[in-house]
Amino acid sequence: MVLDCMVGLHWTLIRSEKGIGAAMTLKGGQTGKELTSITGRPLKELAAYVKSWNMLQASLGQAAINSVLNTPSNIITITSQAVTKTAEPDEANAFAQFLPEIASKKVAVIGHFPNIESLGKICQLSILEREPQDGDYPDTASEYILPLQDYVFITGTAFINKTMPRLLELSGNAKIILVGPSVPISPVLFNYGVEALAGMVILDEKISWQVVQEGGKTKAFKQGGQMLCIRR
Repeated sequence: MVLDCMVGLHWTLIRSEKGIGAAMTLKGGQTGKELTSITGRPLKELAAYVKSWNMLQASLGQAAINSVLNTPSNIITITSQAVTKTAEPDEANAFAQFLPEIASKKVAVIGHFPNIESLGKICQLSILEREPQDGDYPDTASEYILPLQDYVFITGTAFINKTMPRLLELSGNAKIILVGPSVPISPVLFNYGVEALAGMVILDEKISWQVVQEGGKTKAFKQGGQMLCIRR
């Protein structure tokens, strides 16, 4: 059951009986869909929202899924199945963790993450973004760029906006790393060609809830959560 929800400026949180899950708040898509009576709904019903073409509904659905998967108890279950978890937040940063491997390689990043341009000093970097910044490629360039890469980092918001299946298909020649708080931490994704899952577990619900409520962007997870990376 859904115990509470928070649709913040940048992040959406769902608290369920299993835990608390986060997903980026996306807007747009299909209109005419109202968001009412979220609290008290069966969790499975809300999780099905991830299939909605209304992006705000899809954000709620992804957060509901992550409230089950991105929890300390689920990570214990996963690691007991011989999946490696990185404990230290700095080490768990996917980009930092893969630095030795991506040197001089062709690397594409879906989503303009903070300070991601610095990777261009050690690799042949291509940044693809729906709202391009200086030097970025538009996301439509994925069709041409991704098949040529050695490594592809994909933002977890691709689950919400429904681009993930095609991005995985296009990246079939590369090592694929899913990155960000929206990423569901489930080894099932390894069956679809994913090399690593770099997601987030909320450890301090009070801090994370307050920061998201106040419109925080990354502070919520630096203070109240732990980034981790598991590899197949």
